[in-house]
Amino acid sequence: MNADISKWSGEGAFTQVVLDWLEQVPGVAAVRVEDAPASRSEADYNFISNEIFVIFAVEQVDEPVRRLGIFPGTRKVPRKAMTMADLTRAMTAAETIGEPDYADAAMLQYLKAERVIPHYQTRGYKLVELVRIYEANAAPSSDRH
Repeated sequence: MNADISKWSGEGAFTQVVLDWLEQVPGVAAVRVEDAPASRSEADYNFISNEIFVIFAVEQVDEPVRRLGIFPGTRKVPRKAMTMADLTRAMTAAETIGEPDYADAAMLQYLKAERVIPHYQTRGYKLVELVRIYEANAAPSSDRH
């Protein structure tokens, strides 16, 4: 798998867990990770927002056809090795990732929050990490307006 992390700052422990997991999925050909513009930091909380774009592997499969409407045959047709629904099921089954907080046909979303108390401080901050996963180069759906 090819991973492009050039537009990612490296922040987000859960994003790294998802990236490591995606590297082991055979149906995923490439991944791009980017920092989302919603990331921000205040005195009492840090909000990290990352976006992951996946490109699924394409395999050639035989499809039955009829030539001239009479003669049976086959032809090679490209087909994605995985869909977003397949990815959702696989990620839900993964022990380190689990079920997404939100999922639809075009996106998976995970929201993780934890309290961080740095050494030698009495007051900590809340770390909130939002990870959205999209299919890159997905054809637009005909029902979107």
